[in-house]
Amino acid sequence: MVALCALLAGYITHPNCAGATVLSLGCQNAQVSMLQDEINNRIPNYNRPLYILEQQTAGTEVNLLATAIKQTFTGLSIANQQERAAAPLNKIVIGLECGGSDGFSGISANPAIGYTSDLLVALGGTVILSEFPELCGVEQELSDRCDTEANAIRFMDLMKVYNQKAEDAGSGFYMNPSPGNIKDGLITDAIKSAGAAKKGGTSPVTDVLDYTEKVNKKGLNLLCTPGNDVESTTAEVASGATVVLFTTGLGTPTGNPICPVVKLSSNTALKNRMPDIIDINTGTIIDGEETIEAAGERIFEYLIGVASGTTKVSAVVHGQDDFIPWKRGVSL
Repeated sequence: MVALCALLAGYITHPNCAGATVLSLGCQNAQVSMLQDEINNRIPNYNRPLYILEQQTAGTEVNLLATAIKQTFTGLSIANQQERAAAPLNKIVIGLECGGSDGFSGISANPAIGYTSDLLVALGGTVILSEFPELCGVEQELSDRCDTEANAIRFMDLMKVYNQKAEDAGSGFYMNPSPGNIKDGLITDAIKSAGAAKKGGTSPVTDVLDYTEKVNKKGLNLLCTPGNDVESTTAEVASGATVVLFTTGLGTPTGNPICPVVKLSSNTALKNRMPDIIDINTGTIIDGEETIEAAGERIFEYLIGVASGTTKVSAVVHGQDDFIPWKRGVSL
């Protein structure tokens, strides 16, 4: 519950949540205080509807649930009063994610959204690249791209500490490629990492964040998360992502309850095999029908439609609302 409370504090800051209700059920006094302190740290003078319920205070389980249901519908009625308004493209924050990667991911889907990322950064927008275990092997390249020495040092420190904790638990970043990755061509962590890093394009790194820290700087941000699809996507959204671009070579239905997750296939065979979960096919690059740059521009146009509310992604249509805070202990 501590992890849930802390993560809810991240979700409260999300721009899509203006007027939304947050319920923290069953938290004890100390945990409620942690949640409220985190909210105040992130948004001083917080004035959005927030309902916190404590079972020790509410009494019976029936009273707790009845109050929760009543306040939830009250909060929803307030949230439904929110209306869309015009906003510049530099307000978009995209999270970059890959899951079920294959041998094509690093040469089609990932570089394509990397080009999309560069387009958004050039317009003053914000990009979040996460999954630190999948950046093992490309640390030097990313640290060289950091705009300050402090950012470079923090990135390397987070990588070292995270890897050491994994090794202490009997694992490590070197065990990163999954059996599915290896079966489909990603046979080493270096190959997988080089392809995964391409999602971040070529822009300078403007900030380095630990898990659920809020994005405060425009440009490319590095966010320390596990490689686990849902844990990482959850963290990106908690840090402020308004749309997530998710590449896959083998297929995954991952979504999120807060923001739309756009699924991009690295190969056309996947698009044809699982059309119900794939929004964009970048297998056109592999097929020789499209360049990386052209695919990146096409993705950018699609991204604008999603952010504007005119395009509904498959994960939203199918109600795939996945949510996992980082588990206790080490997760890769």
